[in-house]
Amino acid sequence: MFNIINKTAIFIISLLVIAVAVGSLGYYIWKENQSSSMPAKNVIIVSTTTSLYQIGVLDDLFNSFNNLTNMNISFNVLAKGSGEALRLLADGSACIGFVHAPSLELQYMNQGKIERLAIFGYNEFILVGPKSDPANVSQAPNVIEAFKRIYEAGERGDAKFVSRADLSGTNVRELQIWNLTKLNPDGKSWYLKSGQGMSQTLLMADNLNAYTLTDIGTYLKLAGQNKFNNLVILKKDPLYLINVYSMYLSKSSNCDNPNTWYIAYKFKDFLMDQGQQILETKYKGLVDPAKGSESMLQQAWETLASLG
Repeated sequence: MFNIINKTAIFIISLLVIAVAVGSLGYYIWKENQSSSMPAKNVIIVSTTTSLYQIGVLDDLFNSFNNLTNMNISFNVLAKGSGEALRLLADGSACIGFVHAPSLELQYMNQGKIERLAIFGYNEFILVGPKSDPANVSQAPNVIEAFKRIYEAGERGDAKFVSRADLSGTNVRELQIWNLTKLNPDGKSWYLKSGQGMSQTLLMADNLNAYTLTDIGTYLKLAGQNKFNNLVILKKDPLYLINVYSMYLSKSSNCDNPNTWYIAYKFKDFLMDQGQQILETKYKGLVDPAKGSESMLQQAWETLASLG
């Protein structure tokens, strides 16, 4: 009798072990199937002007977009000058871009390499320089006359100017203004080239007691962090220094797929709706929303694009 009970117990235990093993295997297979069926995280390469990146506005917009849509998009950002950002868009190294160089944008649009999705924001360029203002640009009637005064003061040995010299949107605007003065500072000892982003160029100008052209957003951010000893705002110009930000989509074959286009247009819709509210409430004065100023900004973009 004892042997029968013992054999029965062993049999029951064996069945339990088999059941647990089968159950564990089934759970593992189910778990693997669940993992493989979860949607992969979409990765979008973004090129952008350094000013938007340094202010932090794009990261804020991307995070808000993902939170609102639950799309789980990974936006990999390449922060460059607008010229390089546009080149990356044109060759498909990036699929979405945010830039502020209308004359360069128009060239790539005419070549059929990029498509503008929206003008979404604006601020202004400003001419900054040392508090002593040796070129007396603060008294100039406009920025063209201010640049002429810097040239004359530079020739006298009284002033320096730092250029980004990186084909960024800021650098393109600076060169357009020099062209309007009909003066060429290139090669002059007082005309210095940083070859760097806006923050580094501003700090260089501050250290050298020099003038430079900057977007107001980057200047105000650094000024708020007490980064400047000498640099102050000396000249604004609503005609020649408006700074228009646009969103673009690459037409390269690298980006020619329904998923990328869907994400781009979905983000554009967000940018021109909820994104405008974010700009208004959190970034006004740094990057103002385009909403309510669409006609003025389109006209300004066309004027700036025509300057070449």
